[in-house]
Amino acid sequence: MKTFENFVYVRPDIKKEQELFYIFLADFRKAASVSEANKAIEKINEQRNRLSSLFNIVYIRSSIDTNDDFYQKERDFFDDIDPEITALHTAFYKELIKSPFRLELEKKWGKQLFDIADYTIKAFSEEVIQLLKEENKLTSAYAKLVASAQVEFQGEVYTLAQLSPFAQDQDRETRKKAIQASTGFFEKHQGEFDDLYDKLVKIRHKIATTLGYKNFIELGYIRMLRVDYDTTMVEKFRKQVREVIVPLVSKLYEKQKKRIGVNTLKFHDENFKFKSGNAKPKGDPQWIIENGKKMYEELSRETKDFFQYMLDRNLMDLEAKKGKEAGGYCTFVEDYQAPFIFANFNGTSGDVDVLTHEAGHAFQVYSSRNIGIPEYIWPTYESAEIHSMSMEFFTWPWMELFFKEETDKYKYTHLADGLQFIPYGVAVDEFQHQVYENPEWTPSDRKKAWKKLEEIYLPHREYDNNSYLAAGGFWQRQGHIYEVPFYYIDYTLAQICAFQFWKRSQENYQEAWEDYLKLCKLGGSKSFLGLLESANLQSPFKEGTIEAVVQTIEEWLDQVDDTSL
Repeated sequence: MKTFENFVYVRPDIKKEQELFYIFLADFRKAASVSEANKAIEKINEQRNRLSSLFNIVYIRSSIDTNDDFYQKERDFFDDIDPEITALHTAFYKELIKSPFRLELEKKWGKQLFDIADYTIKAFSEEVIQLLKEENKLTSAYAKLVASAQVEFQGEVYTLAQLSPFAQDQDRETRKKAIQASTGFFEKHQGEFDDLYDKLVKIRHKIATTLGYKNFIELGYIRMLRVDYDTTMVEKFRKQVREVIVPLVSKLYEKQKKRIGVNTLKFHDENFKFKSGNAKPKGDPQWIIENGKKMYEELSRETKDFFQYMLDRNLMDLEAKKGKEAGGYCTFVEDYQAPFIFANFNGTSGDVDVLTHEAGHAFQVYSSRNIGIPEYIWPTYESAEIHSMSMEFFTWPWMELFFKEETDKYKYTHLADGLQFIPYGVAVDEFQHQVYENPEWTPSDRKKAWKKLEEIYLPHREYDNNSYLAAGGFWQRQGHIYEVPFYYIDYTLAQICAFQFWKRSQENYQEAWEDYLKLCKLGGSKSFLGLLESANLQSPFKEGTIEAVVQTIEEWLDQVDDTSL
């Protein structure tokens, strides 16, 4: 058994990889039977998995330590060759969809593989390779810029993740100063953030028009493999959020204002939930992991085996530290069949959220790791977020392990936060639609557009004379906007689905868990709406779904005496 530290990385020779790939592709093209075709596909997939594994090893090690010159250079190398690897995938897909054995292959692997092939072909041509390389370099530059933050606060130096606990401090002035300190980094570098995004928007627009699209929006949806919903359906979803969820969220913030005893809820108050302080885990990161092990042992046989698998192979890097990239993620190193969880623990309840959220991703990919083809190991993004957000709720019965006497406080916050997130998530999505509809916009235009969207979706928000945020700069700290365009509505769609699992787990935990387990094992073998049907979940696009889900949550929150928590 190899631990992550012993995963082997050797830089691939792209020329030799291309030569090898086209030998395998010729075998596929010449196949005289479906059996021969499948053997050729297996060879192609082995190579694809090997290259993906090397990339993921580099990505993980470079994000754990952005000061590691070797892995930063290797990340730059992959940024450069990634479009050439995409060219190989596209060449394979072009042969796959016209294979004389397509019917037999579709019967074996399902329609989703061919939909993925069609969409990948639509998103690529040799003409855009250089532009794709430049796009990769710019997204990496954004991640490195955010990771470079060294913010002075109260006589110490912190990363942005390490500053987060101060933004939840019981002392209001400390919260305000912590927000000013973190915002100060973005304000100081806003010219760089503006320039990076301006270049990204223009490059993406050029890629789209080169491929024959009016603008990047259609291409963005194709890249996200949204095969069974479109911009019109998303627009209707956003409308339901405006009508149903925004008013409820405003009520929740009004309750919070009274609960914490302030006359006006300022931005620096939003993450401070109770006058007695927010719920916090009662131990250090190692203690959290030990309790996580107990939790997953008791939840199910499958989760017990999964979490031990992660521990045995050192497949988690969880603590915030200098030089580490911001945020959290889960990825998968195919050749080692290894999910990997990356996080920035900082002593807040978010540490437990990460343990359940990213473990939800990891458990899904662990459950589907033997599915047989790379395309199905992961589902599309909005489906993947169902696994992570739902795991947060399926672990509720064990929250007392982490929060002791503050468990009810945590649950109330967790459920309310899930609702309060949705308008923001929808605003991020609408912002991106507006940006890519207007690629000629200046940085100032984009900030004005964001400010207007805040007024619609976050009408409670009051920045208390923070000029950078008041001018519409908040979105610059949302990495998805820079790095994975249109990846954000996914969280809101998934949240509605996760709320359904929460509701069902209150009524019949085992039945809900069995459907969740089935969903995880299906991986990406079906489209978003196909997966929902398999898991007995209602589509968030369906009229009335949001209203029904939200009503149940509102009733639960209303029956809690939040002032006594």
